[in-house]
Amino acid sequence: MKRLIVLAAFFAIFSGHSQTKKIDSLSVQLAYQNQDTSKVDTSIQLIKALYKAKEYQKALLYISETDQLSSSLNYPKGVAEANYYKALIYAGRNDYYNAMDHFDKSKKLYVELKDAVGIANVSNQIGMIEINRGNYAAGLTNSLAAIKIFEDKNLYEDLSVAYNNLAEAYSKTHQIDKALEFNIKALTIRERFQDSSGIKISTKNIARLYSERKEHRKAIEYYEAVLGMIDPKTDQALRGEVLPRIGEEYLKFKDYDKAAEYLVQGLKYNRKTNDKEGLLRALNSISHLNLDKNNLKLAENQIYEAHDLAKKIGNSEELLKNYKLLMALDSTKGKFQNAYKWQREYFTLKQQLERENQPKLPTNTDSIEESIVIDLPVENQILPAEEPATNTNQVKNLKLLSYGLIVAFLIVLTFLLLIYQKRKSTIKYTEELKNKNIQIQLQNDAILEQKLNLEEINSVKDRLFSIVSHDLKDSISSIKGFLDLLKEGSISNQEFDELIPELSENANNASLLLFNLLNWSKSQMQNLESNPETFNIQEVFHDKINLVEQKIDQKRIVIIDESQREFVYADKSMVEIIIQNLITNAIKFSRVGDIITISNKTHNGKSLICVEDTGVGISKENLGKLFKNNNFTTIGTKNEKGTGLGLTICKELVELNHGRIWVESTENVGSKFYVELPKTKTEAK
Repeated sequence: MKRLIVLAAFFAIFSGHSQTKKIDSLSVQLAYQNQDTSKVDTSIQLIKALYKAKEYQKALLYISETDQLSSSLNYPKGVAEANYYKALIYAGRNDYYNAMDHFDKSKKLYVELKDAVGIANVSNQIGMIEINRGNYAAGLTNSLAAIKIFEDKNLYEDLSVAYNNLAEAYSKTHQIDKALEFNIKALTIRERFQDSSGIKISTKNIARLYSERKEHRKAIEYYEAVLGMIDPKTDQALRGEVLPRIGEEYLKFKDYDKAAEYLVQGLKYNRKTNDKEGLLRALNSISHLNLDKNNLKLAENQIYEAHDLAKKIGNSEELLKNYKLLMALDSTKGKFQNAYKWQREYFTLKQQLERENQPKLPTNTDSIEESIVIDLPVENQILPAEEPATNTNQVKNLKLLSYGLIVAFLIVLTFLLLIYQKRKSTIKYTEELKNKNIQIQLQNDAILEQKLNLEEINSVKDRLFSIVSHDLKDSISSIKGFLDLLKEGSISNQEFDELIPELSENANNASLLLFNLLNWSKSQMQNLESNPETFNIQEVFHDKINLVEQKIDQKRIVIIDESQREFVYADKSMVEIIIQNLITNAIKFSRVGDIITISNKTHNGKSLICVEDTGVGISKENLGKLFKNNNFTTIGTKNEKGTGLGLTICKELVELNHGRIWVESTENVGSKFYVELPKTKTEAK
């Protein structure tokens, strides 16, 4: 064909920059060959080289010319090969119908030619297409046929692809042991040929299958092997997938430290590479970890971010996991109505996925074996020996026996169908009962939670009234008594002036008591929220020292101010309450002439605040009672009373600002109260 010669010459001229030496050589060779079958064979080699180089448009031009030349020469092998490579190109473009049409044409010709390898190549490619389309029965049939021939011919490279196709079909149909068997076979062959890309894929598949078999240690071993083979430049998506998967495996047996190590790596890496799929998997898994560790706020943020991402990219498998996490989160927080909603969403999506992923495997595997025998060349088939002729009576008897067996089979099949329907109804009824029991259990949990909340609120109310009726009443009654004496003229103005410091003390006590009661009751009702900002802690120290200056003078206490200008990130009002309570406590338990030291410094990237006194100190027995919601209090050095709420409020306010508080004390020597607070917004998370 002249057009074939012209094409060959044209591409040969311009092949220096875009084609391999092999393509160049074949193009030149083709241009000078006669119009015979050897020219077709050379053209097929060139088409194969172009296909491997992914120069599909050029390959299609040669395929068209080769098909025409082969037909004119009546050379079926050339027609078969041309149709095979055209089908490969269509398959790469996801053009299923054109691909299958040309695969069928090439397969018929290979069967006529008794070309076992050609039949196997076509069967293997059809198997791959059918598996990708979800037709696992057809995919399995074709892959088994191809494997049989590849094994007989020792075609290892083709065999590794066929093993991989078959492993994928078994995996999609939940036949885990068979999928594992063929993945291991594929890995063995790929290691022999040092196929690095194939080795990574097979190793990852084996790890995933071990995970499905709940052999999590083995899964981790293979996932870490994949991690060790990854090329940072070309395998970013693979690394983004494997890091969260390893974290998931450690999470399965509660190794939270190892799980966190891999999940945090995976989260950061996928954010950096903007890998949505990897980021979604990492978010779901790390939120599961935080739920298990009761880090509810962080878990909630991560779960909802994963939820939005799963919806956006349409990943149903990860969305199903996310619904389960949302259900667990809202159940833990007592939002049972929301938990019911997520439960409904979970079961709806689960049923939808089960319908979509329903395996389509043949129930009669004899048909698969028959198709393999049919596809093989005649000389490779094991043909039955000829039977001697039978007489008419024997034929009739066999027919009657066959009819009887068919009738018996139909009767048995009918009974089996009836049993199946009854069993299906029973399973459905059992499932409905199970769901109702779950709902009842969730309702019971909600009622119990409400009961506990009401009891706690009632307890708060009783404690509030008890404090108001005793301590607050004493302070106000004392002030009222003094005022009544003045009103009745029972004391002179001079005597009243002498009592003013005591009146002021009582008024301060009542004010501090009301201040602490208000904050404590708000925290108990769970209405207290932190509004953090950046401010200078030294200014808070100076403001609070000025407020208690009168008390300091009364006890002649020495204040040593070692505070320094330093900024913290917290709710300023809450920090003022904390500092005021700590300084007031230090004054309360200091004797005449004692020393109170206030200081702050940076420690481990955070602000460390200290209020130290040389007062009476705290006994080891009483140290354990501090910071607890138990109204524990003791009398000060001048018989000052307290509510027992100050340190409880301090602890709650410090924790609301992502900090911590503790005390070091020696009886009759003094006490040191420490508060650690974040300096920046990042540290507060």
